[in-house]
Amino acid sequence: MIKKLKIILEMIKFEHTIFALPFAYLGAVLGSLEVNGVLPTWGQIGWITLAMIGARSAAMALNRLIDRHIDAKNPRTKERAIPAGLVSVSYVWGFVVVSFAVLFFSAWQLNFLAVWLLPIAVFFLVIYSYTKRFTWTCHLVLGIATGLGPLGGWVATTGQIDAKSLILFFTVALWIGGFDIIYACQDVDFDRKAKLHSIPVRFGLKRALLISSFMHVGTAIGLIALIFYTGLHMWFAMGVLIAILILFYEHAIVSADDLSRLDTAFFTMNGVLSVILFFFTMVDVWL
Repeated sequence: MIKKLKIILEMIKFEHTIFALPFAYLGAVLGSLEVNGVLPTWGQIGWITLAMIGARSAAMALNRLIDRHIDAKNPRTKERAIPAGLVSVSYVWGFVVVSFAVLFFSAWQLNFLAVWLLPIAVFFLVIYSYTKRFTWTCHLVLGIATGLGPLGGWVATTGQIDAKSLILFFTVALWIGGFDIIYACQDVDFDRKAKLHSIPVRFGLKRALLISSFMHVGTAIGLIALIFYTGLHMWFAMGVLIAILILFYEHAIVSADDLSRLDTAFFTMNGVLSVILFFFTMVDVWL
């Protein structure tokens, strides 16, 4: 059982959960300071952490389940745990159920609005894996699903949604959606043969990367807007500047003619961006 669990955790890249957490914490901190005038409690941070772990684990495991037949045909993904026969479908379904249970229980410990919004979050977490079968806007759906993380952090500590929380939501949604476009570029040939939909398939690699760039311009605008609307100052602004420079660098190392450094752009630099932005936010708050 432990061996199978390790396989599943590797399959869903569980260690990358740490890259998703900073934006949820950012929403929690900014929301609590805005509405309550204090930092979130450690109890709230704990339940937010468990909720994010449950949500991401369920979403990634579902994605692997739903796409297992496609993954088996794709040379890049055919060695994943399910198509390779390393773990059974029923075992992964059990993992999904437990992950969703952790998400629901954690939300229940926070507030009523967090529970009430759960069906919306679960809908986007589930529907994303199906969208590439019928629409090239699948990247936007993933962006929305991920953007619900920081919005959920805000709701968890405030019990409400306002304009500032929506700015944070759209900023993260554009960030993730833009990078999902870049990530999809490596599968464009297979996706065309399999009749799957994506922006690279619909518009070609060059236009897809241009669309991703425009989305990340939107991310930069959203981050700058947060400087003016959150009441934070120099240190937060410095974090925003570094985040924007990272976005620029990520696009500089990927082109339609050279996708060899795509993993660096998608995983490493994205993780660095979220951690740095949260770090500078906390420095600003503490000082």
